[in-house]
Amino acid sequence: MTARAPLKIAILDDYLRVAEKLADWSRLPPGSELVVFDRPIPDRDALLAALRPFDVVVLMRERTPFPAALIEALPNLRLLVTTGGRNAAIDLAACRAREIPVSGTGGVGTPTAELTWGLILALVKRIPAEDRALRAGTWQTGLTEGIAGKRLGLVGLGKLGTQVARVGLAFGMEVVAFSQNLDDTRAAAAGARRVDKAELFATSDVVSLHLVLGERTRGIVGADELSAMKPSAFFVNTSRAGLVDMDALLAALQARRIAGAGLDVFPEEPLPASHPLCALPHVVLTPHLGYVTRENFAVFYQDALDDILAWHRGAPVRLLT
Repeated sequence: MTARAPLKIAILDDYLRVAEKLADWSRLPPGSELVVFDRPIPDRDALLAALRPFDVVVLMRERTPFPAALIEALPNLRLLVTTGGRNAAIDLAACRAREIPVSGTGGVGTPTAELTWGLILALVKRIPAEDRALRAGTWQTGLTEGIAGKRLGLVGLGKLGTQVARVGLAFGMEVVAFSQNLDDTRAAAAGARRVDKAELFATSDVVSLHLVLGERTRGIVGADELSAMKPSAFFVNTSRAGLVDMDALLAALQARRIAGAGLDVFPEEPLPASHPLCALPHVVLTPHLGYVTRENFAVFYQDALDDILAWHRGAPVRLLT
């Protein structure tokens, strides 16, 4: 490929069709073709047919999986770009076997923590329920709760968990935290107290998850943890659905064994409107908005364009290993 040879580039899962607006794609080599897919393509054969012509595919992190079978079936694929700095849905070994580089992007580090607090406040202050009732002609349907003096339990106290902890402290909450590698010093540095998992679930008024999904963390919240929660407690997950036994969570919510949940992540995305979660009035649902901000997407797509141009010059950047 010559230094200015045209490229065929696919951008997947741009639900809001903002990719073309947030980066200057005119910088691509003359004659290049950019195609945006704004809906998921769950059928493997349809996905293969759609992507077969492209040299470059830009992925939204962990939306469309790229297993070995797909990578091996795309003969024209020369570069994968994923938003974010990692993507567990890409088979990197299969890419290495075909000598296909995989580049990542930067991102803005605060949106998920901000959304976490949006969900917490929506639950505790009954904002969605009262909004619906007011529009239907009813003035006040129930008491809300305060959060000052209550206990915030954080499962995971890394970058995002620490941001959530700081806001909890500003509201006057007591913050406790658990993760498999957390020690007392790191917890104290974030203004939290380290506790074991059993104590966190049994005593917290709000439990919020902030872990990376992996073999050690998959299903870390199950029926035992949920059954230990107080009936007045709320559960929030803006991390990954795979951290939670979703059948157990649904059962706990349907039986009103906990006060409610705020969920931004689901085993199947987009979440079907027919899913039982959608029928529960004490659950606040958002469509995986944790990273969906204008500022974050601008970094995603501008970095994705820079990744493509750097690779085209023969010097790929931000390579995932």
